[in-house]
Amino acid sequence: MAKVVAGFRGKKKVVIAMSGGLDSSVAAALLKKGGFYPEPGRRIDGSTSLTINPERSRRIDVVGVFMKFWSEPLRGSTRISADSNTNLRGYENRCCSSEAEARARKVAKILKIPFYVFNFEKEFKKRIVNYFLKGCKEGITPNPCVVCNKEIKFGLLLEKALALDADFVATGHYARLRREILNSKVPAGNRRVVGGVESEIRNYRYKLLKAKDKNKDQSYFLWMLNQEQLKRILFPIGDYTRKEVENSARKFKLPVLKARKSVEICFIQTTINDFLKKHLKPKPGRIVEMETGKVLGQHKGLVFYTLGQRKGIGLAGGPYFVLAKDMKKNFLLVSKDEKKLFQKEVFLKDINWLSGRRAVLPLKVKAKIRYRQVRAAAEVRFTVGKKYQLVFAKPQRAITPGQSAVFYRGEELLGGGIIKSKIKTVA
Repeated sequence: MAKVVAGFRGKKKVVIAMSGGLDSSVAAALLKKGGFYPEPGRRIDGSTSLTINPERSRRIDVVGVFMKFWSEPLRGSTRISADSNTNLRGYENRCCSSEAEARARKVAKILKIPFYVFNFEKEFKKRIVNYFLKGCKEGITPNPCVVCNKEIKFGLLLEKALALDADFVATGHYARLRREILNSKVPAGNRRVVGGVESEIRNYRYKLLKAKDKNKDQSYFLWMLNQEQLKRILFPIGDYTRKEVENSARKFKLPVLKARKSVEICFIQTTINDFLKKHLKPKPGRIVEMETGKVLGQHKGLVFYTLGQRKGIGLAGGPYFVLAKDMKKNFLLVSKDEKKLFQKEVFLKDINWLSGRRAVLPLKVKAKIRYRQVRAAAEVRFTVGKKYQLVFAKPQRAITPGQSAVFYRGEELLGGGIIKSKIKTVA
C-alpha cells in the first residue's frame, strides 16, 4: 500500500540542484518566479506557459545547491580555490568544475536565492567511481549515471535537503511526474488532525513520464528511483522543449549559457582507456575467433573492449566484431559475422518497479537497452528459475551486459533492470 502523504498545502521549501548549465538555471528561475508550483489537487506537471505568477512565488522558498563530485587530479596538479581565476580544465570533474560553480553562483545571485556548495567527493568515489571500476573489471559495461541519480542526486542530496527541512528537491532533468490518487479519501479514523482540522489526506502513487521534448528526454537514467524519492522530486522543465527553456532564460534575464559538449563520464578527464589502464592494470591476452577457436592476435586488456565493437580491435582481414569476453581465460571472442550480435532474449538482474509493486507478468512493454535507442516492442517475463527475462519482438544488436534495460508503457516509465552477462567460452 502506498504511504499516506499530505497534499501540497502552505509554503514549501525547495532545494534546486544547480550545475551552472542552462537547464538547471531555468528550473531554478521557474521555481523562484512562480512559473512552476505543485498546486493542491492538480497534477505535478509544471506549466508550459511562461506567465510569471508572483502569488505562487511567495509560496516557495528556493535554495540553490551546487554539488562537488570526485575527480582525479592529473599528475603534478594541485587543487585551486574556486575563487581563483586559474583555468582548471583538465583535472576537475567536468560536470562540477570551479567554472560551473561560478556560473551557478551567478545565477543564484540574479534570482536572489541562497546558494550553498555540498561536497560529495568521498561518497561519489565510493558509490559511483568504484561501482564503475568493479563492473569494468568483471567484464561488463556499467552505466554510472543511472546509479548517480539514485545514490547521489536523489539519495544524498535528498537526505541533506530533508535534514534542512526542505519539502522537495528539484533538478533540471527532462522528465515529468504525475501524482495518481489511489483512493478518494483516507478513512476518517486514519486522518491526521492539523491545527484542530481533520485533514483529508489521500493515498498517492507517483508516475514518472517521458519529457515533452522527446529528443532531450532523460527518463532512461531515472529507472532506479522509488516512490519515497519520487514524492519529493520536482522536474520544473519536464513540460518544456529545449527551445522553450532557452526562451525562458531570456525572459528571466539569465545569462544565455551555451550548450556544453556532452560528457560521457564526468569523472574521467582524459580517455576511458587511459583511466582504466591506470586503475585496473589490464592484462593482454588472446583474440579468438568464436566459430573456430583460432587465435587471431593479441588484445591489450579485456576492459578496453565492449560488445559489438568493430574499430580498434587491431586485426587484419576483417572487419571483426567483438561478440563476448571470456574473463576466466582472458580471451576476446570475435567474429566476422555481425548477425551473431543480434538476439531477442536477455536475462536481467536488480529489477526495480517505480510503482513499488512488482508488475503482473508477463507484461508487454516498449523497452530500451541504451539511451539513444528507439524503443522496441518487448515482453518482461519471470521464468521458472525465478529469473527476469526480457524478450524482444525483433532481434536487437549488441545487448550489452551491465547496461540498463528500461521499460515503458506509453509515456510512463515502469522500471528497468541491469542486463546480465552471458559468458561464452570456446574449447
